[in-house]
Amino acid sequence: MSDNREIAVRILAQTFRQRSFLDFSLMNQSADADRGFIKMLVMTTTRRYEFIRKALRQFIRKKLPAKAAFAEFALAAGACELLFMNTPDYAVINSYVNLVKKHCDKYLAGFANAVLRKVAAEKDLIKNKDKGEFFSAPFFELLNKDYPAGQIRLIQQAGLSEPPLAISVKTSPELWAQKLNGKQLDGNTIILPDSSNISSLAGYDTGDWWVQDYAASLAVSSLENLAGKRVLDLCAAPGGKTAQLLSRGAVVTSLDNSQQRLNTLRENMTRLQLQPEKIICADALSYLQNFNDKPFDAILLDAPCSGTGVFRRHPELVHIKNSQDVARQADLQKQILSLAAKALKPGGELVYCTCSIAKAEGEEQIKAFLTENGGFELTPLSSSRFPEIITPEGFIRTLPVHLAEFGGCDAFFIAKLTKVA
Repeated sequence: MSDNREIAVRILAQTFRQRSFLDFSLMNQSADADRGFIKMLVMTTTRRYEFIRKALRQFIRKKLPAKAAFAEFALAAGACELLFMNTPDYAVINSYVNLVKKHCDKYLAGFANAVLRKVAAEKDLIKNKDKGEFFSAPFFELLNKDYPAGQIRLIQQAGLSEPPLAISVKTSPELWAQKLNGKQLDGNTIILPDSSNISSLAGYDTGDWWVQDYAASLAVSSLENLAGKRVLDLCAAPGGKTAQLLSRGAVVTSLDNSQQRLNTLRENMTRLQLQPEKIICADALSYLQNFNDKPFDAILLDAPCSGTGVFRRHPELVHIKNSQDVARQADLQKQILSLAAKALKPGGELVYCTCSIAKAEGEEQIKAFLTENGGFELTPLSSSRFPEIITPEGFIRTLPVHLAEFGGCDAFFIAKLTKVA
């Protein structure tokens, strides 16, 4: 078995060096009992990385050489334990110094020893300077285009806490809220107090519910009278929205461009005892370009996007995503939207949604589409439960600061369009 802290440092180095999502597969090298610690260490270091970097700069005067990449992230993880995880100082310092000696050299190990000792000695002073740093400079730039400074501060503050687990139940939300010791939020969404060991909870094996954030559930909720309707679920995997559609009686074609993700969708549908009419592995753009089937009554387009709205669940997003990612995805979304009319019958409804906080992938995308496509009109959405999530235009725009009494929600955008007959 590998050292737990060594695994955590390797995960951090891989993510930040390669600008990739956190990959916890390395935890397979550790004992099951140790994986909770590794994940907590990685997630907390990632979530507090901007503050930790600021704290370490007080004691590191020169930029570390490229060969010291392991030492850089060992120092970050060590500082995280000292400042946020209450691990005894001697255990932290000794462990990380030995790791740096193993992966680098004795000189860098001596340097790591000196830095971590200073952090330990001044930890109270350091923590008093914590201003809730979370967003990287490029992520701030992305947000500054769309939101005022005061709102960004609140969004950043919300990002420092892990979101609760939300599930959608097929039926009887009040009953399931009681069974699972949860809290009914709205409709069929329940907020659970604990997100660990999901598969052991009542109702999982029997397929009575699936994991789904409340904001994401609103896309299907915006469609009415689904019984018997033919619905195309574009970019459907892992299947939360497909499950919603099927549980409301729709006849569903689920499409995604990833066979691996579609395998997950199939597994989820088997567990939930729900069956789409068709499951298609194809690129949404190609599928719509070559569409020659009977038009659908409704299309749900959970468009490919930057994913920047789920940074509370994936704190690495604020370090690996920027405005260029948003621009690339916005261009793809525009192409898919422009082809959607072909697969939708006259009078049919198109629900467009993204888990992006950037308005270029939401509000601006739909406004541009309506300007350029006279064959569609906007159908305003509403929410009597949470009116603050409805924009003046009639879009749904959720942010992590919304639904605070329930622990917040993902940043999500939803618009409903009707094809003019």
